[in-house]
Amino acid sequence: MMTIRLSPPARASIGAAAQPSPAALRKRAGKLTPEPGPVHSFQSLLRDLATCTLNWVTTTLNQAYSFPLVTTPTSVQTRAFALLGVDPLSL
Repeated sequence: MMTIRLSPPARASIGAAAQPSPAALRKRAGKLTPEPGPVHSFQSLLRDLATCTLNWVTTTLNQAYSFPLVTTPTSVQTRAFALLGVDPLSL
């Protein structure tokens, strides 16, 4: 059976800060997610994703020929791209 609560839990004061859940406290204390992986803010995740680059490479044998070379995504980048539904190799 599923219970649906239509009102938020009562607080001592309407201005009182909400208390973090036990899962949020574990993530904050350990700096790891349940998967496990590093806990990111939105800004730090964007900085991490920005290191995944597409480079156009030429060889010394044939300067007229170039090909794309994508950096290998880290596990965090792979997970973020999967959640976004983005294939970094097809960009």
